[in-house]
Amino acid sequence: MSKRDYYDVLGIAKGASADEIKKGYRKKAKELHPDRNSDNPKAEEQFKEANEAHEVLKDPEKKAAYDRYGHAAFEGGMGGGGRPGGGQGDFSSAFSDVFDDLFGDFMGGQRSGGGGRNRAARGSDLRFNLRVSLEEAFAGLQKTINVPTAVNCSSCEGTGADGGVEPTNCPTCSGIGKVRAQQGFFTVERTCPTCSGMGQIIKNPCNSCSGQGRVEKERALSVNIPAGVETGTRIRLSGEGEAGVRGGPSGDLYIFIEVNKHKLFERDGVNLFCNVPVSMSSAALGGDIEVPTIDGGRSRVKIPAGSQSGRQMRLRSKGMPALRGGGAGDMFIELAVETPVNLTSRQKELLKEFEDLSEDNNPESKSFFSSVKSFWDSMKG
Repeated sequence: MSKRDYYDVLGIAKGASADEIKKGYRKKAKELHPDRNSDNPKAEEQFKEANEAHEVLKDPEKKAAYDRYGHAAFEGGMGGGGRPGGGQGDFSSAFSDVFDDLFGDFMGGQRSGGGGRNRAARGSDLRFNLRVSLEEAFAGLQKTINVPTAVNCSSCEGTGADGGVEPTNCPTCSGIGKVRAQQGFFTVERTCPTCSGMGQIIKNPCNSCSGQGRVEKERALSVNIPAGVETGTRIRLSGEGEAGVRGGPSGDLYIFIEVNKHKLFERDGVNLFCNVPVSMSSAALGGDIEVPTIDGGRSRVKIPAGSQSGRQMRLRSKGMPALRGGGAGDMFIELAVETPVNLTSRQKELLKEFEDLSEDNNPESKSFFSSVKSFWDSMKG
């Protein structure tokens, strides 16, 4: 019985790309899997046929030979019923292959071009907490921080091998990082015990880093803190985290901002709030006062006559800048009228005179004070 064309088996066009071959195989593998076709006795053979076609077409050299000579390219040197590659071609092997192709991305990463897995692990991300003053958060700043981290070993240039020699593929797992064991119908995949899943071994580890390719060191980094940051703002520095194991890519550094409390201003988003003391006479008569601002300057504010404690006044655009543009917030001042203390005799006389005049000009107030006086006189009696 003549074999079907491998491209037809996978339902793809001749000259299909590697990605199209993989997608076609996945579709057929799911469609023909025996567990999903228990009522179809031909499903197992068709499943094996799809696996055989994929074994050839996924390999660039085998695919080139097949495209040129067809099935004749693999006749003669094939064991196990004429399957390409000399494998046994049994069902458990096919099941193992489809399991690896369908779920391999979730079981240990992408395959490298050499058939093994790329085991150069990415470095960890780091967190650094940075405290700044409210004035620094307002203006922004360039700050140097010292971060304890893992950096590439200079002795071995990050390879982990003495003298910078490249590691070699593990002989146990052939550089894959995992080994398989047959257990009845299933094939169990485990981390390689020889290379601990790295896929490579180092015969002569570097003395400086003990084969890790990195060493602990404190790094000085210059960080740009933009104007308008607040507590909880996160700044990401790409590639400034821990160095990867054995030449792997570095992680990222995340800087978390915490703004210190200010002795005068309270912050709410982009707005600032502060209490401003005013004298009793200024509150009563009105006038101008100067109030400090977060930029270190002072602004003149007009106090209306008869202002009471708790009155709020707004200074537009005197608050914090918006972190991502959009102008600045406002500054709100709250008046706190101060009661004079340690009065002189003359000041007391003037206040008494003011009180008497207030009673004369306000009959209701005079009646109130008279009632209070009568109440105290009755208590004395």
